[in-house]
Amino acid sequence: MPSASPTEPVLRFASGTLELAHVRDETRVLDQLMEWDPRSASYRAPAHRYAAIVLGLRELKLEVDDQARAYAVLPAGAQALRPPRPYQTAALRAWTAAQGRGVVVLPTGAGKTQVALMAMDAKRRSTLVVTPTLDLVRQWYDQVRLCFGVEVGVIGGGEHRLCDLTITTYDSAYIHMENIGARFGLVVFDECHHLPGEAYALGARLCLAPFRLGLTATPERADGRDDLLEELVGPIVFRKEIGELSGNYLADYDTMKLTVELSEADRAEYESEREVYVSFLRAQGIRMSQPSGWSDFIKRAARSSGGRRAMAAYRRQRELAFAAPAKLGRLEDLLLFHRADRTIIFTQDNATAYAIARRFLVPVITHQTKVRERSQILERFAAGEYGAVVTSKVLNEGVDVPDANVAVVVSGSGSVREHVQRLGRILRPKDGKRAVLYEIVSAGTGETFTSERRREHDAYR
Repeated sequence: MPSASPTEPVLRFASGTLELAHVRDETRVLDQLMEWDPRSASYRAPAHRYAAIVLGLRELKLEVDDQARAYAVLPAGAQALRPPRPYQTAALRAWTAAQGRGVVVLPTGAGKTQVALMAMDAKRRSTLVVTPTLDLVRQWYDQVRLCFGVEVGVIGGGEHRLCDLTITTYDSAYIHMENIGARFGLVVFDECHHLPGEAYALGARLCLAPFRLGLTATPERADGRDDLLEELVGPIVFRKEIGELSGNYLADYDTMKLTVELSEADRAEYESEREVYVSFLRAQGIRMSQPSGWSDFIKRAARSSGGRRAMAAYRRQRELAFAAPAKLGRLEDLLLFHRADRTIIFTQDNATAYAIARRFLVPVITHQTKVRERSQILERFAAGEYGAVVTSKVLNEGVDVPDANVAVVVSGSGSVREHVQRLGRILRPKDGKRAVLYEIVSAGTGETFTSERRREHDAYR
């Protein structure tokens, strides 16, 4: 343990950790936050504990040479900030009261970005915005540059330019945070439900930013790791759901569940394939409702020919339910009925998306779509040149499509988050707008249960 030293204590940032060197015995009160590292004769802790450590040192009235922080106090704030809505002001007030740490939960289209810009203006510290995709990096880059009127840095997508205001992806943040983690006083985690993943959580721990803001429409995760958000960002400090804002700040909307029947041949094949799949689960004692169910199925399916047959059966019965001919017939009716509207068609898989694109001659966006082509499709969709677009999952999150007012879910997962995100894509407000989401479900299949599970949100009640 440390002994008395005439040298002034020093706090340093070292590869995503904090080192407190030349300490005296009374700093042992920090043992709950830092561990003694005999290799460097200093206390050490993950960088994300910076704020708590600094406050602890202040309580001890211990003067420390803080060489850890390398972020700047910005000389000027926002130059073009829109007047906030009342709930945005309330969200910022709640976040500020929580010492600038916490998660704000707002529906898609409710202006989470605006809350972040307000927080950046209020704190005026070097800020890193972390997003899940390069599409969102570009959107944030445009918004931040317009709002603050300064050069904005980008890390990711082949760029590595650091500025006082910088935008990056979760993947790039994880890779580079041990080197840049001291450069920012505020970090904004957009779509922060991604953050509790093991790699992304490590990236958050390597950053010392004392101020942290998480933004999401749906913080809950199926794996239960959303509990980590309080450690990595802070508690949920403000929350509004779709139903609380629709009509005033989001478009009014309806949701409709349409059930279709499988043909006799498809029904027989579905039941046969499902029995192969379910029998394997029973024989192996696998419960798909458990968090480890899917990974257990994958592992055991790979070990035998019977297991590989069960995996093929699982995929085939899903294919029959997801892309039933009757679904495409119902979709044709909807596209005709809404031919004057802007419609987004969602599928669970690329194969169904491409099949719909070919049959109805509508543009398709998947993860395979090149960035330039994706941008052109969305621009033409926004301009009304395209009345519909089909996508697998890449439009679930973040992408701004304000003119869309109809969504058709041909197939999807059981994720509540995914379903709420898809609804959110059509709720951007516009005068006189009333949005509608259709969900097409194959009767008497696993989709029925999946549909019930993913509609377990107040927005659908």
